[in-house]
Amino acid sequence: MDITDFTAELLAFGEPTHFEPAFARLRNDFFAQLAAHGFRSIALETDRVAALDGGFSHGFGELDANRQLLAWIREYNETADEPLTFHGFDAPTEMYSAPSPRTYLEHVRDYLGLDVDIAALAGDDERWSRSEAILDPAASPGASPEARELRVIADDLLVALDTRAETAGWDRARIHANAGLDLLRYHAASARPGDRDTRIARLASARAGIMAKNLWDIHGSQPGRTLVFAHNAHLGSGAGAIVASRLGDRYAFIAGSLGHSDALGLGEPAADTYEGHLQRDTGAWKLTAEIPAGRTRDDADHRYAPLTRELLEHADAILHVA
Repeated sequence: MDITDFTAELLAFGEPTHFEPAFARLRNDFFAQLAAHGFRSIALETDRVAALDGGFSHGFGELDANRQLLAWIREYNETADEPLTFHGFDAPTEMYSAPSPRTYLEHVRDYLGLDVDIAALAGDDERWSRSEAILDPAASPGASPEARELRVIADDLLVALDTRAETAGWDRARIHANAGLDLLRYHAASARPGDRDTRIARLASARAGIMAKNLWDIHGSQPGRTLVFAHNAHLGSGAGAIVASRLGDRYAFIAGSLGHSDALGLGEPAADTYEGHLQRDTGAWKLTAEIPAGRTRDDADHRYAPLTRELLEHADAILHVA
């Protein structure tokens, strides 16, 4: 099976961990091949606003393969009739923090030339970004009167953008406006009471909705087809499930699978696991549409998310790295 066999408009390639470099290297190779088959953009699990300037969130800028991807796209576009574009589709949130919406909304305000004192309502950025604002509902500013007023302002800014002719910077302003509004919704979710598991699930759902909306927007605004790269958990369920429900077979998901890894300290999989079955006849890596029998691996730690029956039921193919 070859990567160019897929006909989906959004081709999602998942990785089972962020720390094994083989998947990002393969992603770069795949995108170079797909560029000759109608693909014109790539979307990664990184902050959408940061990606506007070729930046990364979540520490992903430290990965050599990510910097190499951007360099290759720039070189390709120097002579291309149809340039390639790079996108992020994630929110600017971390595991236990989310930034203030202030800078995002001020960008839109300045683009529109309006006189709105957003800083006075937002207050100090640290009150939003500190971990307590996510971990403790009582410490979150997300349900404050100021936050509710900022949500009204953010909505008004989006309306103002939609009624203005598109000029230089319009799309960038719209992305900032959506990011600011998404952050306000995320902080509002963090301010709702509940036990730890309920709140984590609620925030994960909010993030999945943001990612799906961004993917849908990228899909609708870009010519050609798009390669999407993120953790399996986002593409096989979460945001991927939301987008797949709309696109049907125009969305395809390749689940990433790993045998052993020196980088992770991950040993050989047991023979009766999904990865063990895939490992038997794989050289360096293989792409297959055959879903293996087996069980979920139990020797992995938090750095590697093993294949599960639920994940495989959503996969159109598997990319196994031996």
